[in-house]
Amino acid sequence: MPEPGVFVPDWPLPPNVRAASTTRAGGCSRAPYGSFNLGDHVGDRPQAVARNRDLLCEALALARAPAWLSQVHGTEVAGPLAPPGVVADARYADCPGVVCAVLTADCLPLLLCSDDGREVAAVHCGWRGLAGGIVDKALARFRAPAAALSAWLGPAIGPAAFEVGGEVREAFLSLDPGARACFIAGRDDRWLADLAGLTRRALAAGGVRRVYGGDACTVTEAERYFSYRRDGITGRMASLVWCTE
Repeated sequence: MPEPGVFVPDWPLPPNVRAASTTRAGGCSRAPYGSFNLGDHVGDRPQAVARNRDLLCEALALARAPAWLSQVHGTEVAGPLAPPGVVADARYADCPGVVCAVLTADCLPLLLCSDDGREVAAVHCGWRGLAGGIVDKALARFRAPAAALSAWLGPAIGPAAFEVGGEVREAFLSLDPGARACFIAGRDDRWLADLAGLTRRALAAGGVRRVYGGDACTVTEAERYFSYRRDGITGRMASLVWCTE
């Protein structure tokens, strides 16, 4: 079996903080989930998902399994003591060993870390969550000021592929007129939306100035990433961040 596809984000972090993100490579899932699917809600064989999750823990030398969420495109932020499987679209932790993780296949995974290495969070940023204020809610959990935080934007659907209706654009413009810069007119009254750009705007509005990543497109890089928009039935990647001490 090929080694699982795990990479370290290009993101300067305190020495006690670790972060990782996955690709579709490696693992044991069969098509259309081939092959390193980490989502247990997409129709894949449970034993394949369990094995892939074990492989992830082995690859990252995790003493404890990631604190997976039941994601619903909402704005709830789970704390470090919330049980695995809690309904939420972000997890915050301020203690060692709690591995914050989100699953994505076009939505944007956002990882956050305080400069002192004491606080981290993983956030699932789909358009509904972004428009609903999930970034603000995640930032509000941190004791550290926003100026003392940094962020990494993981692989997500790119601006040339994310076609949305006018109602999506209006949902953002009603809150932030400047968000019009993140939408380009497309065909038949549709719009091309920049999900990473919208996330950057939310971070900037919250006071976060150091933002990394955001340039990998899940739709166009078919050999590397799962994409729900491209394939429909497909797997999920994970993005994770945690404190080691």
